[in-house]
Amino acid sequence: MSLTVEPSGRACGARVTGLDLAQPVSRDLAREIRAIWLEHKVLAFPDQHLDDDALEAFTLAMGGFGEDPFFAPIEGRDHIAAILREADEDTPLFAENWHSDWSFLDQPPAGTCLMAIDIPPTGGDTLFADQAAAFAALPEERKAYLRSLTAIHSAKLAYAPEGTYGARDKGRTMAIRPDESARATQTHPLVQRHPETGVECLYSTIGYIVGIEGMEQAEAIALLADLSQWQAREEFVYRQRWEPGMLVMWDNRSVLHKATGGYEGHRRELHRTTIAAWRG
Repeated sequence: MSLTVEPSGRACGARVTGLDLAQPVSRDLAREIRAIWLEHKVLAFPDQHLDDDALEAFTLAMGGFGEDPFFAPIEGRDHIAAILREADEDTPLFAENWHSDWSFLDQPPAGTCLMAIDIPPTGGDTLFADQAAAFAALPEERKAYLRSLTAIHSAKLAYAPEGTYGARDKGRTMAIRPDESARATQTHPLVQRHPETGVECLYSTIGYIVGIEGMEQAEAIALLADLSQWQAREEFVYRQRWEPGMLVMWDNRSVLHKATGGYEGHRRELHRTTIAAWRG
């Protein structure tokens, strides 16, 4: 059986079959997968059923482990976190706002991998928004203005002690660890050239972006709120429906993502790794 790529027909996303990722990934195969990933930005590999050893090995083959702040790893592992929601849990849904993983770091991860462990019979789709397509569709004058802006990123709204996942977040089974370090800030250009493809992309969105350098806060938040509506327009969005045993990987430099619900009364668990920042 040979590797087959089936594009989603949307702005991003593809289904990849013909592989057994439980087997060691050769250097040549890793290069091929990474090239497909850069083209389609989100890849779904059905029927993989990887154990944690194989998930870690795949992540290493794709570029190594990235930093994963504010999550406690699963027992016996340093680089795997459980994205977990129990059937009877009534806390607000985790990660239901558009974001790029850990954009507040100096070197955010290039990508994220999620391995389906326990998938509910309905709901729980993950949405992705192609930020290369979103930027390309803007008027030239707007592009030039956005290129001039530097965004201020921080985890404080989510992971500071008083943040969304802080002290008031009771009854959550997922092992989130808020901390004072979430108050730190980091700047990144609002428009970035992808380090591997050179394509310009809008980078991250309101939430992890808490301001714009040199701009009054009210003006910055209004700009970011308006831009966030554009970034998630329907023509840029791909919906990933999960299947048991599916592995999904995405490029944090070129897409945003968000969780969806709709599986109340059912348990959902995925194992997550991050792929280290590109060092070309």
